[in-house]
Amino acid sequence: MDFDEYRTHDATSLAKLVADGDVTPAELLSLARDRAAAVNPRINAIVRDVPADARTAEELSGPFAGVPFLIKDLAQDYAGLPTSAGSRAWLSTNATEHATIVQRWIDAGLVIFGKTNTPEFGAKGITEPVAWGPARNPWDLQRTPGGSSGGSAAAVAAGIVPCAGANDGGGSIRIPAACCGLVGLKPGRGLTPSGPATGESMHGAAVQGVVSRTVRDTAAMLDVIAGGEPGGPFVPGVPAMSFASCVDAEPGALRIGVRVPSAINPAPHREAFAAVEATVKSLTELGHHVEELPQAPFDDAELARDFLLTWFVYTAWELDDAKRRTGAGDDKFERDTLILAALGRATSSVDYVAAVQRRHDHTRRLTTYFESYDLLLTPSLATPPPKIGEFDLPVAVQKGADVLIRTRTARLLGLTGIVDDMVDKNLGWVPYTQLANLTGRPAITLPLHWTADGLPLGVQFVAPLAGESTLIQLAAQLERAMPWADRLAPV
Repeated sequence: MDFDEYRTHDATSLAKLVADGDVTPAELLSLARDRAAAVNPRINAIVRDVPADARTAEELSGPFAGVPFLIKDLAQDYAGLPTSAGSRAWLSTNATEHATIVQRWIDAGLVIFGKTNTPEFGAKGITEPVAWGPARNPWDLQRTPGGSSGGSAAAVAAGIVPCAGANDGGGSIRIPAACCGLVGLKPGRGLTPSGPATGESMHGAAVQGVVSRTVRDTAAMLDVIAGGEPGGPFVPGVPAMSFASCVDAEPGALRIGVRVPSAINPAPHREAFAAVEATVKSLTELGHHVEELPQAPFDDAELARDFLLTWFVYTAWELDDAKRRTGAGDDKFERDTLILAALGRATSSVDYVAAVQRRHDHTRRLTTYFESYDLLLTPSLATPPPKIGEFDLPVAVQKGADVLIRTRTARLLGLTGIVDDMVDKNLGWVPYTQLANLTGRPAITLPLHWTADGLPLGVQFVAPLAGESTLIQLAAQLERAMPWADRLAPV
């Protein structure tokens, strides 16, 4: 097998080739490594090697036995290796045990050979950490692959692996999948494990998953990783029918509401409208009832504020935890991280709890919407993927922030325009994804549109509680109607 043939297979078909004896795990690992050697210097997707040669000699079992795989260098611990979380503070602290999610991938027979790039603490929708340097989009090396699972998405889009580990606390699966022309499913709250070190991350807003090229890989991977764990907070409900079996099941005629403008970005890019228009046309031809919504079925401005407030506080905790456990000083963290943490520390405990409690209000509003509709359709991105460095703070703002941080008066940042600037820049192009995290609902992005410049720009479907099966059924139906897996990024 050469790369041209390797690239035509998804993880499901590679596993079948291994099971049938047509190719060995060692041959597949060699192909993946060769591809990585050819393209990773340009896309900077893989930041750490994982020893894998001995594993290919084992008698592997499981639904993905022998398939090469990459895990994200954030919240996916591999025993004996650091999990840097994109931070210089964590570069040399080894994990003592596998994360539950990683162990499930190992039990499924996957051959993990690397860890992928991520922004510091996964706190951005772009992947440009000081620790590793920026990851680049295989469709245009001057543009971001998104974040925080940007390295994983870039690696899949570049053909290194057909599927890779990811996680999502505010869009971190769906944003990079949309930027790179991939499938990205965020499971509902509690369906996938966060342990053993963590019961649930960000009050359950952050969940584990994958980015992939095909719906069937996403579905089969969800079968592998779904389910609770002894130290977890929930016993999640897993449907009797496997997620993989949903790929061949028709979803029936669905009622789908559509919304493109948002309070954060009232005038999205014309390509965002084009992505939705093309999808609506296909949905209508498939027999679904699609209706444009005159307004969002929730208070998206308040939701954005609540999301950012809790994110600031969580970043403050992460930074303090890293300092405590590693002995790192401020010099080991990025300026933007220090700013976010300062804003978090300036938030009162009462305001923080109020923002967390308002999640129930957002959830109730969305639940009311789902009494009339089966799904919510939005663009995944409000603009095409931005260019590398586009969100760097202006030099004057950087210098001012440095003074406030150095003099321990960073709480005054809240009185400057820096917060509004961060909101506009960091959420303005991705205003749609946080809803599913704060409400705990499942959501999926699909690569149903490419811009006139040849850049991916996906669409997102949000489902009610336990709606993963419906999302997979519809995604598979759209994949048959508007196939995308044969598209190869030009890197």
